[in-house]
Parts: sequence; structure tokens; C-alpha cells
Amino acid sequence: IRNLDMRDLKNKLTSSKNTKNIQNRKGKSFGYQVLGFGAGGGGPAPYNIDFLIVAGGGGGNGTSSGFTYGGGGGGGGMRTFTSQEILTGESYTITVGDGGSGSPSGQAGSNSSIAGSIAGSSTTISSTGGGGPARATGGAGKGGSTGNLGGYSPNEGANGGSGAPSSPGGGGGGASGATGGNSGPDGPGGAGGAGTLDSITGSSVRYTGGGGGNIWKSGSPGAGGSGGGGAGFGTSSRAPGTGGSGTANLGGGGGSCGGDYVTGPGGAGGKGVIILRILADNYSGTTTGSPTVTDDGSYKVVKFTGSGTYTG
Repeated sequence: IRNLDMRDLKNKLTSSKNTKNIQNRKGKSFGYQVLGFGAGGGGPAPYNIDFLIVAGGGGGNGTSSGFTYGGGGGGGGMRTFTSQEILTGESYTITVGDGGSGSPSGQAGSNSSIAGSIAGSSTTISSTGGGGPARATGGAGKGGSTGNLGGYSPNEGANGGSGAPSSPGGGGGGASGATGGNSGPDGPGGAGGAGTLDSITGSSVRYTGGGGGNIWKSGSPGAGGSGGGGAGFGTSSRAPGTGGSGTANLGGGGGSCGGDYVTGPGGAGGKGVIILRILADNYSGTTTGSPTVTDDGSYKVVKFTGSGTYTG
């Protein structure tokens, strides 16, 4: 009886109908495993972008009484990156640094940064605010001070210019700040250093000019460095004034104010900017902070003049 039962069971299992069902189940099971393996092995798709990070410029030195020997504010630090891998669906935090105050003495500018998963790791990439008070350092140095505080290579900014005690140097920009006049104790102020050209927007734009130095008694105040630097102010008539402000969203340094008992604040540093360049086919269109979006051929240019986010 036992042998008969086993034979009947074998016949049932090998009938054409049941064999087909078993094969179908195997096929479905195998197909499910392949689909599951494919879904589990992927992740957010990466793509590459370029970006520019400009920090806020430093404020120029000012004075409330007596003589002032401070120089112009340094331009904000400036760094460029090409073909950086980011992830689809990842949110990137954009922080745009403010310019430093020039009231009454110059203050350092604020850093600008991008934070998120970049080139395969979670990171924050920053540029350093421009130098402010007399012996401060920054992305670019104030008159007489050191640039490239972040220690980056290539440099994010240059040193400020030096000068005679009463002829302040200009703030550093993309090039070294000009040296203050040394022809005598009453010489002119130094010009701010020229900023650096960049074409991420599709047009060549100069950023991060240094602020100009003031005078004490004679000569001319230093001009602002090209790329948004503010001019220095000074006069032998002792009339009050204000140093020129750095240009907003170029990261220029503020100009210094002072001289022979001239009173007034230094100019404020210009706010920074962050610009992304993304292939139009990859651009998500998901942002906060109201950036300006323009087209340059097959690219989208996303310009943040204030803080916000971009989602890949």
C-alpha cells in the first residue's frame, strides 16, 4: 500500500499541469530575485556641476577722532571648482557671507559655503571673509595684513599692501594690494588690489577687489581695486566723510576713511555670492532662497545672492 501511495504521488507531481505550475512559480521567483537585486544595488544618480564661492569683503577702517592709519578692507576669499559630483535628490545648503561693517572700524567679512555630499563625501566647502580690523587676516588681507587665511591652494586671496605709518596700504584682492606712498609722512593712501576674473556665468566678471587706503594730509586716497573694491576717503580740510563701500555680490573690500582729524566710518565690505553651473538636462529646478536662474547655451546658471538651498 505504501509503494502504491508513493507512485500515485509521483504521478501527480509530474503531470503536465502541475509541472507547468511549478515552472511558473520558479520563473516568478527567479524574476523577483533579479528585480530585487537590481533595486537594492543602486542609489541616487550623481552628476557634475561647477561652482564659484565668493565670501563677504572686509570693512574699511574708520576713525572717530585724531589720526587714523588703517588700510582698506580686504576682498572676500574666492574659490572655484569644476566637475564636482553631486547627487540627485540631495539637498545642498548655500550660505552667502555678508560684508563686514565699516562703522567705525572695519570688521571682517563673513564666510560663504556650500554643504552637502560633494565628490563622494559629506562636506562643507568654504571661502573666507575678507580681512577687517588692522591686524586681521582673511580671504584677502586688509591693508598691511595677510590673505588666504584658509590656507588653500590655489590662494583664495592676496595680502594687503603696506605703507608708511600715515599712508595706509590698500586691501588685498585677487592681486596684492598696492603699497601706500612712501615719499614722506603725509603720503597718499594705497589702492586696493585688483580682484580676479571668472566666467562661470558665461561672461567674464571680476570679483573681490580690495578697498583703498585713506590719506593723512596730502595726496589722494587710494582707489578701490577693480572687482568691487571701495575707494578710500581723506582730505586735508578735516571735513568728515565715509570710505567707499565694496560692491554687493562681488565681495569687494570697503575703503578706509581718515586723515588729519577727519572723522567718519570706513566703507562696508560687499556681500559675497555663490554661483552654480549645471547642465540643463540635469537641473532639478528645486531651490530655496530665490536665486536668479539664467541660460548659457546648454547650461543653467544659478546665482545665489543670499542664502538658500539647491536640491540635486
